[in-house]
Amino acid sequence: MIKSMTGFGRAEHCDEKRKITVELKSVNHRYLDVNIKMPKKLSFFETSIRNLLKEYIQRGKVDVYISYEDYTEDNFSLKYNRDMARAYLKYLNEMSQEFGLENDIRVSVLSRYPEVFTLEEQEIDEDELWNDLESVVRSACEGFVASRLSEGENLKNDLVGKLDTMLNYVDAIEKRAPAIIEEYRQKVNDRVKDMLADAKIDESRILTEVTLFADRICVDEEIVRLKSHIESTRDTLSAGGSVGRKLDFIAQEMNREANTILSKSTDLSTSNVAIDLKTDIEKVREQIQNIE
Repeated sequence: MIKSMTGFGRAEHCDEKRKITVELKSVNHRYLDVNIKMPKKLSFFETSIRNLLKEYIQRGKVDVYISYEDYTEDNFSLKYNRDMARAYLKYLNEMSQEFGLENDIRVSVLSRYPEVFTLEEQEIDEDELWNDLESVVRSACEGFVASRLSEGENLKNDLVGKLDTMLNYVDAIEKRAPAIIEEYRQKVNDRVKDMLADAKIDESRILTEVTLFADRICVDEEIVRLKSHIESTRDTLSAGGSVGRKLDFIAQEMNREANTILSKSTDLSTSNVAIDLKTDIEKVREQIQNIE
């Protein structure tokens, strides 16, 4: 199936310990460009998250937002630094004796000195946290891919419709070509008659002139290649997968053939059809930019 490069996915995990929310948003980009915004506490999982995303996404500019709330009350412990308290008390006693001051130190006062009591964050179970985080990232990715597939199906249907229209334009140009040559032959013949009046017309000279003209305006090769490119685009869309780059290349080739037809055209109706063809090719190229 075809995937659009525009997508959105969101998932959430919540239990008695933590709440994790993951959101993914993307727009089209030539390559895969991932920007992750998450709490510093989860930063050591960044490489694992990027590797996981590559399982679901090949192209696009993807913004990933991860929020984390910790509900545990025992993830911090109070530490009493006896050596630090002993050192403070020692120097306070020395100051009292040295300066003849009353030593009025109390436990409540000593406890407020720096580093006597500290809060230490307990080590978290990284495996447990990663299991929760991986699960919610995968869920968000699955929703993200589903939205891309849905949009991709709409793109595919739109492109197939444009390909049908383009093929009609090519058929019209192909059918018009013989009439252009015949009209030119008649024009040359009438011109020669006017110039020579009753003199005998050299049909071989007229045939030579018409042949040279037909060779100059011949677009048979361009028509064959255009039909082939249209069919190849249709087959590629049906095959699905990450085909955006391939489709973009084919669209460039179609545009080149349409330009050649337009440059060779001496017929107003053919030129108008070729312009319409180029317009639709440009629309197809714009749509293809959104395909992964």
